[in-house]
Amino acid sequence: MKNSLRWTNFLKNLSIYLILSLFALIMIFPFLVMFTTSLKSASDTFRFPPRLLPREALSMEVAGFAEPLPLYYVDVDGAEREYVLIEKNVRVGVYAPADDLAAEQVRELALVKPTGGESNPQSLLIAGKQEPLYDIEVAGQITPMIQVRRTALGRFADPENLDRTVLQNLRLSQPVDRLTAHPENYQDVISLHSMDRSLTNTALVTIIVVLGQLSTSILGGYAFARLRFPGRNQLFLIYLGTIMIPFVVLITPLYQLMVQIGWVDTLAALTLPWIFTAYGTFLMRQFFISIPLEIEEAAVLDGANRFQILRRIFLPASTPALATLATFTFLYAWNSFFWPLVVINTGNAESRVLTLALSVLGGRAADSPNLVLAGASIAILPPLFIYILGQRFFVESSTSSGVKG
Repeated sequence: MKNSLRWTNFLKNLSIYLILSLFALIMIFPFLVMFTTSLKSASDTFRFPPRLLPREALSMEVAGFAEPLPLYYVDVDGAEREYVLIEKNVRVGVYAPADDLAAEQVRELALVKPTGGESNPQSLLIAGKQEPLYDIEVAGQITPMIQVRRTALGRFADPENLDRTVLQNLRLSQPVDRLTAHPENYQDVISLHSMDRSLTNTALVTIIVVLGQLSTSILGGYAFARLRFPGRNQLFLIYLGTIMIPFVVLITPLYQLMVQIGWVDTLAALTLPWIFTAYGTFLMRQFFISIPLEIEEAAVLDGANRFQILRRIFLPASTPALATLATFTFLYAWNSFFWPLVVINTGNAESRVLTLALSVLGGRAADSPNLVLAGASIAILPPLFIYILGQRFFVESSTSSGVKG
């Protein structure tokens, strides 16, 4: 009985983990495709059917040819061999005996002679139509055959003996390839498309916004949580109500203000308007309220002033809330697109941030999705790293922010 219950629990847990793993794989798969595609060559990204891992067709230096020749798998006497492609469009004819059209033979048009010679070509009446006959050699014997159709094939040769050739459909031939990554795509994106400047601007804007929001949220949250002054609760409700104002309502007046101040096309327009946040103030206030008042009173009796209490008691105890606020602010500032699009000219490379640079890159490198996805990978790695570092504080901070003092 005990073994049966243990086996049932094992199967139950296994099923849960398999389902969770499946959903995790579904969530991760687009990022995996983005990263692997960023390491592909431009030609490999357009291959059909697509492949997940980056691969590159192999080529070989062959005497008598100036350029390396691509390698393909060809069928030689029922065995698969690696041959080089020496000619792409070889005009050939498909021939078959009149009484057995399934027994097809492929020959080059230039090498086939009509039956009876050029001066006296012979033909055969088939379905009311005269079909010319051609001499086709099969197993050492000449057999008159009719031409079924014409096509173009590729000529493949043994790299060790170029006289040993095979004709095969080039479109259906599988190139010889190997797993090959192209990390130089990242260097191309950074150096050729001014991504380095955009990265610097984005990092600078993000750091200023994060530090600014932390500073104002800490001071505002402490004031609303611990300082007593007339109209404190009403002012806090008004301040909190600004969260409900849609951003689209603020765009026009905020842009007009930037024009009047002269901050359009400058990084100041991306930083200073966003160092105040009602959400951050609310988050820090709720966390500060959860700290027992007796601790603060004891510090006052020991002679500590407000700033000492804030620095030595409240801030060390607020690490989860600070980490959560810093993470969310970082993600917002790093990924911000609409406001930079409004206030920064996309042609201004000196003040362009990463989101605008990716938009420009998507237009310039439309025929090179590997470069576009390399830029996207560069943009997503810092926020992903910050999120992984800060995610363990989220649950603790969310729980603490709902506790009343």
